[in-house]
Amino acid sequence: MGPEALAQVLRPLQGMFAAADYPDLLQGLAEPDDAAVWRLDGSRALVLTSDFFPPVVDDPYYFGQIAASNALSDLYAMGAKPFVAINLVGFPNDLDGAILSEILRGGAEKVREAGAVIAGGHTTVDKEPKYGLAVIGMVHPERVLTKGGAKPGDSIYLTKPLGTGLVTTAQKRDAVDATDLRAAVESMTRLHGGATAILERHEGAVHAATDITGFGLAGHGHEVAEQSRLSLRLVWDRLPLLPGAERYAKEGMVPGGARRNREYYEKWSRSSRELEEWQIAVLYDPQTAGGLFLAVDPGETKALERAFDDANEPLHRIGEAVPGDAGTIEIV
Repeated sequence: MGPEALAQVLRPLQGMFAAADYPDLLQGLAEPDDAAVWRLDGSRALVLTSDFFPPVVDDPYYFGQIAASNALSDLYAMGAKPFVAINLVGFPNDLDGAILSEILRGGAEKVREAGAVIAGGHTTVDKEPKYGLAVIGMVHPERVLTKGGAKPGDSIYLTKPLGTGLVTTAQKRDAVDATDLRAAVESMTRLHGGATAILERHEGAVHAATDITGFGLAGHGHEVAEQSRLSLRLVWDRLPLLPGAERYAKEGMVPGGARRNREYYEKWSRSSRELEEWQIAVLYDPQTAGGLFLAVDPGETKALERAFDDANEPLHRIGEAVPGDAGTIEIV
C-alpha cells in the first residue's frame, strides 16, 4: 500500500487510543515508528512489529530469508534484540507444498541467526504466496531508538546500498544480470544484528534511527526529518548503490512503488543539482530489508566509523541534519 493510501486508512484510528490512557505504550500510533514499544518495567520494554509480502525473488528459500530479514530489521532499527517470532503465511492451494517448506526453512534459519526462535504461526489460502513474521524483541526503555531526535549538525549514515526494488524489478522482467541479483540478495539477507550491537556499545551516539524499506530513501528520510523538526541534506555522490541499480533505473526497470512514493513525498524534496530521471528513481525506490538510517552525534562519528570498520560492518556517511523546514530532504 502506498504512503497516501496508508495515511487515509489509518485516519479513523487517530484519537481512538489516547496516549494518556496507556502510559506504558512508549511508541504507538500517536508517534508512528518502525515498531510498537511497550514498557514492562524500569529496565525492560517489548518491541513488536509484523511484516509480510509477496515474493521479491524467484527462489523460495531466499525469499523466506529476505522476508524474515525485513521483519527483523524493524526491531534492530529500534535498538531491540529479537527473541521470538511467529510465521505469517498466505499460500495458494494449487502450488506444491515443497515451495512453502523452503520459504519457511529460509525464514527460520534467518530467525535462528538472529538469536530468536520461531514459536508458531498462521496460514491462510491466498491467490499468491505471501510470507513474513510477527516479531517481538526486548530493549531498555531508555535506550529505544526512534525516528525523532535528530539534531542539527548530526551526520547521516546508511548501512546498506540502495536499489533492491530496481534489481528485483529487472528480475521480474527477465532482464537482470545474475551477479547483480546475487549482490542484491546478499544485501537483503544481511541482518542488522552486528550493527545494533555496535550501537549498543556506543550508547548515546545515535540520536535518531530508522530502516529504509518500502517508502524509499526519500520517504523514510522525510519521516526522520519531520519527527525531528529539521531538514536533511544528503549528498548524491555519497549514496551507495547496488551493482546494476543505475543501469536498471536508466532502462526503466522502476517498480510501481517508486512512482507512488514520488507522488507523495516529492513535495518535501529539494535539489540544488539537476537530477536525471534515473537518479530520482533511486531516491524513491522502495527497498526490501534495506539499511539502517542513522543520525549520529558529530562528536561520535570517528569512533563509530572505526567500530564499524573493525567489525567489517558497512557504514556510509551520506549527509547531515540541518536547520530548516521540518521534513525537507535536500539533495546536493
